[in-house]
Amino acid sequence: MKTILTDRPLSLDLGDREDLVCFDLSRMRIAPCVGCFGCWTRTPGSCVIRDDAVKVYPRLAESDTVLYVSRVRYGGYDLPVKIMLDRAIPVQQAFIRLLDGETHHVQRSVVPKRAVIVAYGARDREEEDLFRRLVARNAKNMSFAHYEIRFTGEEQVEAAVRQEVEAWKRS
Repeated sequence: MKTILTDRPLSLDLGDREDLVCFDLSRMRIAPCVGCFGCWTRTPGSCVIRDDAVKVYPRLAESDTVLYVSRVRYGGYDLPVKIMLDRAIPVQQAFIRLLDGETHHVQRSVVPKRAVIVAYGARDREEEDLFRRLVARNAKNMSFAHYEIRFTGEEQVEAAVRQEVEAWKRS
């Protein structure tokens, strides 16, 4: 299963493939996480906030391939992607495990995934390096078996996404 998570509208023809879905977060109603941990205590595995995020995080958990499209802001993901990643906490459990000598949450039926991050708008090399470090840290919590970051300009985002989706069609 393949998923695209984007912070901007994309003009893609995905066809009618059931194994591929694109979530345009800029057009969805997703509230920020309030840190109540209800997804761990009151409704384990499910966020207590009932908005569009409940369509997204289960799909992310079961996807083996994910394409993230995000503007880089201050070395991190831009707001739509950051909010969604925060809201994906229900795919983790409150329990802690040791992973490569570090503590990380136990995953709740999360498929290891291949991730490609199309990152655009970084101002300089320093911001790109900060983003690389963030993604490397996130990779452990988000079950990335493999990931790559493709920095691009805003005008090349569509072409970068199209190239990746075409590669998926061939595989």
